[in-house]
Amino acid sequence: MTRADHAQQNDRCIVSKDDVFQAWLQERKIEDVEAFVPDMAGSARGKVIPADKFGTSQVKMPESIFSQTISGDYIDDVNNVEDRDMLLVPDPTTLRPVPWLSDPAASVFFDCYHRDGTQVAKSPRSVLRNVLAKFEARGWIPVVAPEVEFYLLSPHSDPQADPKPPEGRLGRTENVRQPFSIDTMNDFEPFIFDVYKYCEAQGIRVDTLSQEMGPAQLEINFKHGNALDLADQVFLFKRTLREAAILHEIHATFLAKPYSGEAGSSLHIHQSVLDKKGDNIFSQDDGQASDLFHGYLGGLQRYMPDVMLTFAPYVNSYRRFINPQCSPVNLAWAIDNRTVGLRVPDSPPEARRVENRLAGSDVNPYLAIAATLACGYLGMVEGLKPSAETEGSAYGGEIDLHRHIYPAIDAMRDSAAMRSMLGDEFVTLYTDLKDAEYREFQEVITPYEREILMFNV
Repeated sequence: MTRADHAQQNDRCIVSKDDVFQAWLQERKIEDVEAFVPDMAGSARGKVIPADKFGTSQVKMPESIFSQTISGDYIDDVNNVEDRDMLLVPDPTTLRPVPWLSDPAASVFFDCYHRDGTQVAKSPRSVLRNVLAKFEARGWIPVVAPEVEFYLLSPHSDPQADPKPPEGRLGRTENVRQPFSIDTMNDFEPFIFDVYKYCEAQGIRVDTLSQEMGPAQLEINFKHGNALDLADQVFLFKRTLREAAILHEIHATFLAKPYSGEAGSSLHIHQSVLDKKGDNIFSQDDGQASDLFHGYLGGLQRYMPDVMLTFAPYVNSYRRFINPQCSPVNLAWAIDNRTVGLRVPDSPPEARRVENRLAGSDVNPYLAIAATLACGYLGMVEGLKPSAETEGSAYGGEIDLHRHIYPAIDAMRDSAAMRSMLGDEFVTLYTDLKDAEYREFQEVITPYEREILMFNV
């Protein structure tokens, strides 16, 4: 561990008692604490607590925060007709500074419990914890490494107007595709510098940054690690990126398809599994792929259609799949082949892993990671077999995915396997929520309908 890693670990400060919380807060002269609960969309719900009051009383929040649609409306939750309060308990490993605020502040994730001490199973953080517990019961430890794409945009307030890339150095606007361009990234160097600075302060372990296919579209890679910690980091990164963008008078979006005719934004998830000795169970002693590796692939192929709704959670998500050259629409697998939905990077046996390339950047990271791990887990315990490895390009082949959100809703709602892995209460609420969001979208008459259909039908 480097000196910087030690400093970062010390700054986050693993704590377990209220007085230790207070010592951490007082040492850094923290004035306010942001208490987070990630909701179904992966947004921050919670409260701001004065630092000197933190830990002095029980924090509560309505359970109905999990039944809010993306527009802020509520749906009926058959398991919470009373709209009960949840008891919130801080996760001491997640205490971090909030580096962009002018007054010293900190943030911490809270886990949600009922009054009887049981966890609120429909909380996205609980959903992921429960999947990880199934791995732990078998002596398996998942390791993940997300890659997140996003667009930078010029500020605009007209939702009917097309977005535009922001100005870079010397007022220049990038309107053409420049994949992997160093010069294009340098256009936003001050913004990128602040993003890395804020990430380091919060213990967000980001690695490389690259220019992607679209104008002012970037991708950031995370260093591999514990699945829950990485979900927390992606959650924090999205918030950090938006805040840094605002400070530089630009916007950042994780919408899966913000531009017509341009590449969508994805959230790729690299995943492997270790045993308790730290060995990769995807590889045999001789370095060859193990049966568990093939079972994991087979599980992804068999069950990912059941949870496509967690990888493509909005109507806009499915627009990514219009151009398969930018977003695979298949469940094929191959080594070092970016045309397949399940890519196996060319790596040594100890680093053998699978890259799920289907999720969009608009996902809730807790749910996307939980779902992909659940599919692989089922494949291993059921001894499933994958299809033959794809040779050549998988573009132009059979489309293995749901083309629209409504079949994805039905597939998840009807999946007994996913109810057993992710929780019956969660699946019911999540599919009802997405059904309500889709109905709300259907009420909107688009410019296409007014311009093309209005007087021609």
